[in-house]
Amino acid sequence: MISGIPASPGIAFGKALLLKEDDIVINSHKIDPSQVDQEINRFLESRQKASAQLETIKTKAGETFGTEKEAIFEGHIMLLEDEELEQEIIDLIRKNHQTADAAVYAVIEDQASALEELDDEYLKERAADVRDIGKRLLQNILGLTIVDLSAIAQESILVAKDLTPSETAQLNLEKVLGFITDLGGRTSHTSIMARSLELPAIVGIGNITQSVKNGDFLILDAVNNQVLINPSEDDITELREIQTAWLDEKHEMAKLKDLPAITLDGHHVEVCANIGTVRDVAGAERNGAEGVGLYRTEFLFMDRESLPSEQEQFEAYKAVAEAVGAQAVIIRTMDIGGDKDLPYMNLPKEDNPFLGWRAIRIGMDRKEILHAQLRAILRASAFGKLRIMFPMIISVEEVRSLKAELDTLKAQLTEEGKAFDQGIEVGIMVETPASVAIAHHLAKEVDFFSIGTNDLTQYTLAVDRGNDRISHLYNPMSPSVLLLIKQVIDASHAVGKWTGMCGELAGDERATLLLLGMGLDEFSMSSISIPRIKKIIRNTNYEDVKTLAAEALAQPTAEALTGILDKFIKEKTLC
Repeated sequence: MISGIPASPGIAFGKALLLKEDDIVINSHKIDPSQVDQEINRFLESRQKASAQLETIKTKAGETFGTEKEAIFEGHIMLLEDEELEQEIIDLIRKNHQTADAAVYAVIEDQASALEELDDEYLKERAADVRDIGKRLLQNILGLTIVDLSAIAQESILVAKDLTPSETAQLNLEKVLGFITDLGGRTSHTSIMARSLELPAIVGIGNITQSVKNGDFLILDAVNNQVLINPSEDDITELREIQTAWLDEKHEMAKLKDLPAITLDGHHVEVCANIGTVRDVAGAERNGAEGVGLYRTEFLFMDRESLPSEQEQFEAYKAVAEAVGAQAVIIRTMDIGGDKDLPYMNLPKEDNPFLGWRAIRIGMDRKEILHAQLRAILRASAFGKLRIMFPMIISVEEVRSLKAELDTLKAQLTEEGKAFDQGIEVGIMVETPASVAIAHHLAKEVDFFSIGTNDLTQYTLAVDRGNDRISHLYNPMSPSVLLLIKQVIDASHAVGKWTGMCGELAGDERATLLLLGMGLDEFSMSSISIPRIKKIIRNTNYEDVKTLAAEALAQPTAEALTGILDKFIKEKTLC
């Protein structure tokens, strides 16, 4: 049995089709100055070919996945045709006398590596998109065969070192039963597209291409994260039964799509989606989200050469407001800094970037950035139920200052005759121990809290979650973290306000019962997690989980706490 990262749930049975491609060998020798123009032309011609190929793939993606995934390849084309990228490559050819392929490889690898250094998993996975473009450019420059995955003629499970988004978009869905790769992560566009297709997939296995031969019979079990090679008849029978049970459960969960998250004894909480762009709204609706609990606006600021204008931001926020309709959307202001760099802003290199000039601290220092974003959100609020949320808050003074800025901008818009929601709600991310300590004061200043458990855990436990040596200490189920969460919830309720959560813990099935019992009002998560979280909540008695939470939070260790939680789950046959 082999395991990896379950990218898209499902179980498939079939023969292996090993995807082998020509090796890309870079010509690293220096060229003669007389060859510079020839090499530049090789690059430009390959880019023209790649652009035409991506246009075809974009059209197919639109037909297969809809406009939300078609936009992925629109982004690829924009990056491919980016003038700054073009100039960097041409400069390496002209000034360093590099071959076209060496220059392309160097620039693409530099951009991809910069993304991989980020701590945010979603942004880190965008490196695969950059390499997808680079791979296509290099294949065209070197005259290599580009495998046509739409031509697969026999039912099979695809086994590959990696699959790029453009390759995934070309899969013959009548024949490809699922795929397994050596590389990849759960938040890559390839994995996201697999989930859209409901195509079973396990990625990041490491060496599956070395373990499987063409024609091997495989069971791809992306429900329990296992790959079986040439399994026994008993294994096949057992997995067929598991597949049937999983499909039955999937069918039952689909019925929950339009039902609210209400416990057996009538307690209602909201289950919402985290999104990064308007493209994510369709997935949120498909999975039954009751709104958007976190709209990460920093993606508007990335993969570009300058700050987005107020008008650009307004159009983006308006598009989300209109796509979501009557439901609420919480828009977090730009959370740049820490692990998210913007080259065009020349952010200073800091020894402790997570404790440095980031998020709202940048906005308060660079008022023109903050004002453009807040004006755009206010204007877009005329088209839907928008809420504003400020990240990285540590004091009442910050909140009062931000509210004063907002009032000034409201007065400006009123004078300009521009419509907006006069009563737009304002909240803050609670993600620092400082904001927890004064939550009872902050609750009087804002309309709501949203707990960011990723940073709150990191700051509370003094653990760098990106440091492999101590990553085992990073545990959001630590009593110290959970007691802080409880303190925030209680502080908001004491003054009639509400608290949500948009960190990874909100989509954790085991934690759901505990957080529900602690009084959390809103859970916001990756769209794909919503049906199961709804099911857990709808099969739970609120009074029972309140008792569970009280007992669990009294425990001195994470082990004792999770032991009580696991015992409750086993007795109630939940999760």
